[in-house]
Amino acid sequence: MRILRALSVASFVAIAALSTLGCGAAGDAKTANITPGNMPDGESWTGVYYHPVYGYMHIVEQDTNVIGKWKRTDQSHWGQLSGTKQGNVLHFTWTEHIYCRSDPSSISKGRGVFVYKVGKEGIAETDGQFGLDDSEVGGDWHMVKQQRQAPELNNIPGNVPCGAGGGGVGGALD
Repeated sequence: MRILRALSVASFVAIAALSTLGCGAAGDAKTANITPGNMPDGESWTGVYYHPVYGYMHIVEQDTNVIGKWKRTDQSHWGQLSGTKQGNVLHFTWTEHIYCRSDPSSISKGRGVFVYKVGKEGIAETDGQFGLDDSEVGGDWHMVKQQRQAPELNNIPGNVPCGAGGGGVGGALD
């Protein structure tokens, strides 16, 4: 009976320990395992990119630093990123805000990575991922670079009063 009880306790402890590992403790941040390559000839990160949900992302690079700003297509959120490029890879941190709200739950933050490439028909695009908090991976974020469109970071409003060109129909980028 003692042996059976000892095995039951040991099994319980082992299962509890494995469950804790599977739940994702705070130190479980994931990083993308990507080796930077050369930037395609004649290309740069500076430009405007499009994603069907995240809308138009305006990106500007200076030396190895990159900043960007976007407004979702449904005009409910706006976001910004900043990061460091190495060849065709950009590692960044991002923050996204819900328009017309200022409570802590209206802000999401995380990290991400984009890989720049020239796709079919010579169109530049990014393949990327983003994660929440300290993770760099989790969700896919693919964008297509718009041709002949210059980035204008100041045209994307940040936290503005509701009804003053922020969220909802009639926003500043309409």
